[in-house]
Amino acid sequence: MLPWKRVLRPLTALLLTAAVTILPAATTAQAADAPSRGWNDYSCKPSAAHPRPVVLVHGTFANSVDNWLGLAPYLKNRGYCVFSLDYGQLSGVPLVHGLGPVDKSAEQLKTYVDKVLAATGAAKTDLVGHSQGGMMPRYYLKFLGGAAKVNALVGIAPSNHGTTLAGFTHLLPYFPGIEDLLTTNTPALADQVAGSAFLTKLNEGGDTVPGVRYTVLATKYDEVVTPYRTQFLSGPGVRNVLLQDLCPVDLSEHALIGLLDRIAFHEVANALDPAHATPTTCASAVG
Repeated sequence: MLPWKRVLRPLTALLLTAAVTILPAATTAQAADAPSRGWNDYSCKPSAAHPRPVVLVHGTFANSVDNWLGLAPYLKNRGYCVFSLDYGQLSGVPLVHGLGPVDKSAEQLKTYVDKVLAATGAAKTDLVGHSQGGMMPRYYLKFLGGAAKVNALVGIAPSNHGTTLAGFTHLLPYFPGIEDLLTTNTPALADQVAGSAFLTKLNEGGDTVPGVRYTVLATKYDEVVTPYRTQFLSGPGVRNVLLQDLCPVDLSEHALIGLLDRIAFHEVANALDPAHATPTTCASAVG
């Protein structure tokens, strides 16, 4: 393979993922319509069957609506109070979020969880996040008091230990200006590079905190958070799941596992209510 193709291939994968995630439907009108479907309905009160509200945390380049057009209705239809936030906004960049420093985004998550708990009257919430949104809450749990307010964290293709972006980061030393550009213009990308100062702090002393259940859902076809096994966590209360172990013909990659994959959605539901979990198989795609 020619050198320039080795550079473009990971960049293309990243941009394609962003393009899929940022669907054209991202409009203010659509966001306003979400409550009419019961999503982001602050009058929703958790039931005895599902006593905790679910907060959905989008990924890099995404937003609170488009990232969850599949999963939010899926959970709402199963009786959950479902909420989602926008975080990591950069000045002058509309609709596309998850770009700011990850520690600052965690502070926004903290504020939002407090808002949801106050509105619903619940003592704790469950968090479900895609990509950066599956990793960022761990900072909230570990450093911002979130462990007292969160029962479970479900990460869908989370960047828990960073990513090589299919080898792109190995090229950074050869292009001195690129790393500075990432840090200045999209701090969240720099924070998610394997070995970053942010990830070193996040993972030092262990991946988990006591009292929180962790589930990680990964696909072996992930082309963004690579290698995919870096998504997995170690520690008590952790369940790491490779979707292809449940359904070998599941071909979802990084974007689709969070957007459309009902096999992954079924595992999310199992993680939120393990006492009533049912086996996840290929048939879950139409369940």
